[in-house]
Amino acid sequence: MPDSRNLRGPHPRDADGFSDEAIPILGRAVDELSWMLTKGYPKRGALKLVGDRYSLRERQRKAVQHCAASDQACAARRRPEVLQSALAGEGIVIDGYNVLLNLEAALSGGALLVGRDGALRDMAAMSKHYRRLHVTRPALRLVAEYCLSRGCREVVWYFDRPISNSGRLRSLIVELADRNSWPWQVHLVPDPDRTLAVSDDIVATSDSAILERCQRWFNLTRSIVDWRIPDAWIVNLAGRENTD
Repeated sequence: MPDSRNLRGPHPRDADGFSDEAIPILGRAVDELSWMLTKGYPKRGALKLVGDRYSLRERQRKAVQHCAASDQACAARRRPEVLQSALAGEGIVIDGYNVLLNLEAALSGGALLVGRDGALRDMAAMSKHYRRLHVTRPALRLVAEYCLSRGCREVVWYFDRPISNSGRLRSLIVELADRNSWPWQVHLVPDPDRTLAVSDDIVATSDSAILERCQRWFNLTRSIVDWRIPDAWIVNLAGRENTD
């Protein structure tokens, strides 16, 4: 049975930490950290300097860290990004937990971050255990509806085999795909990052390490949220240079 608790929902401190008053401060922190990273400062030390300067709390520092990126990293991530129009007739390979957890957070009212590279990221850290929620099936259906409506040839999901309950999640997705005749495949692999980074198909993820290495990627989570989850809580910390 899916867990009915809102485990991907808003953290009790986020309403204050990401308030309208806090956003401009966090945006400046992202700009300054990104500048320091561009100049070659070590990320850990630079984050501490910026965080201390603005007296940021732990989750605020985490958000700034997720959203900041050097100019070089932004260029590397933006270069292979494709538009929605490129999806028709193409296969799309999905970083399973990355996309699913982000959509579950969006449906549960959790804070979602937009950083300098434009990708959408949630605030949760992936653990060694996955727990299916009442929003899991709706999240999977949103992926199906979006990919079918955009004419994707097939969808291939990759999940981390070492994560507990990955096998059960795969069974659920295969069952849904078979029942609805979705052109999906679901694979459990030791390290999805390696597979996605070398794929010839379009990759769906917000993992920065994959974005900088893959041949093509599409901002699937953000596109689905914009399309079907209008009340999602988006914290835009893209900075001055990227406010789309």
